[in-house]
Amino acid sequence: MRSSRWARAVFALIAIVALVWGAALAYSLVRSPVSGTSAYGASAAVACPAGLKPVVVGTVVVPAGPVAGFCQDRLINAAHIVNAAKSLNLGPHAQALGVMTAIGESNLRVLNYGDAAGADSRGLFQQRDNGAWGTLADRMNPFVSATHFYESLVNVDNWATLDPSLAAHRVQANSDPAYYDPFWPQAQEIVTALTPQ
Repeated sequence: MRSSRWARAVFALIAIVALVWGAALAYSLVRSPVSGTSAYGASAAVACPAGLKPVVVGTVVVPAGPVAGFCQDRLINAAHIVNAAKSLNLGPHAQALGVMTAIGESNLRVLNYGDAAGADSRGLFQQRDNGAWGTLADRMNPFVSATHFYESLVNVDNWATLDPSLAAHRVQANSDPAYYDPFWPQAQEIVTALTPQ
């Protein structure tokens, strides 16, 4: 009888440890960047599809990639962000702020689902359905959602001189002001590749 209880207790302990480990693994997969970057935002070796030709998105020529660990499909979204900034006469620093934010929020993917912070979050910037970011169609459109991001950014006091992650945090209102720091070098590399001088 005593060994039976002990066996059940050991089994329960193992089950609890497995559940906690599984939950932690699932959370890290959801919140950390996916293919192309490590959990710290550093570029990882990435194999982009072969045979892709550069494409023009607005005023930006998008290479096949990889650039900063991203292939053309994601670089096209970065090009929309750059074009939105240019349409508002915002330069490379602002362009990189937008790309950095989108890397942190969606890994440069237009997401049709939310996250733990907001089940109603959508798009490149995971913008909420609170009226501030337009319609669902606006939030799912890379150019329009980036335009809304920049319209909010330019209303942040001293945005251009703030630490990049803090500037993004002031727009996105996420829980960690330093969250976007690891994505800044990648964003700068992408903007440089998309806007050669």
